[in-house]
Amino acid sequence: MATEMMKAVLVEEGAPLKLGDFEKPDLKPGEVLVKVAASGLNRADLVQRRGAYPPPPGASPIMGLEISGTVVATSDSANRFKLGDRVAGLLAGGGYAEFAAVDEGSLFPVPDDMDMVKAACFPEALMTVWANVFDRVGFQTGEAFLCHGGTSGIGVMALQMAKIAGASKIYATAGSAEKCALATELGADRAINYKTEDFEKIIKEEGGVDVTLDMVGGDYIQKNISVSRPDGRIINIAYMNGFTAEVNFAPVLMKRLTLAATTLRARPVEEKRRIRDAVEKDFWPQVISGDIRPVLEQAFPVAEAEAAQALMAKGGHSGKIVLVW
Repeated sequence: MATEMMKAVLVEEGAPLKLGDFEKPDLKPGEVLVKVAASGLNRADLVQRRGAYPPPPGASPIMGLEISGTVVATSDSANRFKLGDRVAGLLAGGGYAEFAAVDEGSLFPVPDDMDMVKAACFPEALMTVWANVFDRVGFQTGEAFLCHGGTSGIGVMALQMAKIAGASKIYATAGSAEKCALATELGADRAINYKTEDFEKIIKEEGGVDVTLDMVGGDYIQKNISVSRPDGRIINIAYMNGFTAEVNFAPVLMKRLTLAATTLRARPVEEKRRIRDAVEKDFWPQVISGDIRPVLEQAFPVAEAEAAQALMAKGGHSGKIVLVW
C-alpha cells in the first residue's frame, strides 16, 4: 500500500523554508489526526531549525508545537473527540504540516464561534504558564507577580492568567512604550520599559514580588533574586540572555527562595494530559468567554513560513505569529 503524503514546511540547511511533500503521520494509541487550520510559531522552532533543540524521541521531525484544526481520524483508544470536532492542541513536533497526530490529552475543544487562527494562539502558552507559574512554583491568590517579556506569546497569557487568579499586584517588563501599554491592557498594574527604566529598583521600592516568570536569564538572574520577597519563587522557561551568570546566592539562602526551571516539550503524554486538564478547568472557560484574549501579531500563509520565522527572529513582535493553511 502506497504511503500517504501531505504538505509540510521543510528545512534544508542554508536554504529558505519551503513547502514540500512529507509522509502523513500514523496514529499511535490515544492520538487523533487533525487537519491543520493554523500553526502557531514559537521561539523553540528557531532553535530547532538551528539544530540545537531536536524533537523528543518518537516525535515528528517537522517544526511546530501548537495547532488548531479539525479531527479527521481517531485511534481505537481515543474516545473524547470525534470526527469533525474543532480542536486546538499542543505537540512535541509536527505542527508545520497539513495534518498532525496529537495525543487527545493535549487537545482543547474549540467552540464553533472561535476563529481558528486565534485558537492556535492558546495551547502552548496556556499550558506553559500553568505548568510553571501555578504548578511548579505554586502561585497563590493575593501574591505579587512579575512577568518578564510581558508581551511575548507566553507573557500575554501569563498576565491575563495571573489577573484572573487574583494576583495582588502584577508587574511586567517590555521593551517599548507601546508594549508597556499592551501589558497594562492585559492586566499589569505596572509595566516597566526595561530600556529606559530599572525594574530592579522600581520593584524593590514597591515591596518586591512573590513569583517571577523569566525567560531572559543572564544578568536578570541576580536581579530576580534581588526583587523577591521572603519565600519567593523564580521560574525560568528560557535563558535568552545566556545560561551563565555570576550570582551571589546569599539572598537565596537568607530569603528562603526557590529557583526553578522547566521545559514542557519532552514531558510524557500523561503529564501533558494532567496540565491540559487543569488549564481546561481553571482557564479555558475564560478563553471561551473572551476574558482571556489572544494577541495576534500577524498571520502568514503557510507558503510564507520563511517570512514568518524571520519576523519572530527579528523580535519586537507582541503575542503570536501564526501560519494559516
